[in-house]
Amino acid sequence: MQRSGRWGRHTLRLLSAGCLAATVGVAEASFPVAGLAPYERPEGAPMLTHDARSPGWMRHALFGISEPFPTSLLFLMYQGHWYTPFTRPGMPGIYDIRGWHGPR
Repeated sequence: MQRSGRWGRHTLRLLSAGCLAATVGVAEASFPVAGLAPYERPEGAPMLTHDARSPGWMRHALFGISEPFPTSLLFLMYQGHWYTPFTRPGMPGIYDIRGWHGPR
C-alpha cells in the first residue's frame, strides 16, 4: 500500500523539526555563550605553550616544490598553528601536480 505524498512530506517536516529541536537543546546545555567579552580570554581556555611543529614540518609542507621557492610561500613560516590544506594531499591523478600520491 502506497502512502500519499502529503503524508510523506508531513512526516519529513516533523522529523526535521524534532532533529532541530534536539540539536538546539544539546547546544544550549553544553556550550557557554561566547562573545560577551571578546577582549578577554575565557577562563580555562587552552593555551599554546610551545611550537608543536616537528623539525621536518617545513620539508613536508614544501614537498613537490622545487627551489628556489616562490616568495608567495612565506606564509608557511608565519601562519602559526592554523589549519592549511596546503600541507595535505589533494586529488589524485592528473590533478596531483606536487606528486603527493606517488609515481604514476
